[in-house]
Amino acid sequence: MDLKSSICLLVGSFLGLILRILINQKFTRKIVININSISIVNILASFFLGIFLAFNQLNNYIYNFFYLGFLGSLSTFSTFIYQLFELLKNKKYIIFLLHYFGVLMLSFIFLYIAKFITRAF
Repeated sequence: MDLKSSICLLVGSFLGLILRILINQKFTRKIVININSISIVNILASFFLGIFLAFNQLNNYIYNFFYLGFLGSLSTFSTFIYQLFELLKNKKYIIFLLHYFGVLMLSFIFLYIAKFITRAF
């Protein structure tokens, strides 16, 4: 990886991390499923991924900045898995299923919404 690609990756990672920290500090909501800040972050990352996919850019610098750096630092798959583990450990099976399928479905829905909106412009 060349210096410019590395810088793109580092800047994208920094910005993704800052946004994740801000969201984690500001948002927690309960609807039918537990939409906590980690879930919001992962759904938002899916929305941004939809925008990225709609532009269909294969430029190495954009890929390093946005996909690897920004989205890699923004999304928190390991925390999502840990939340699921805790629900199973505490024998909250219904909440586990609602959370698992809810976050996954919302993530896919937001990915397609972003892709659709971006392509419309």
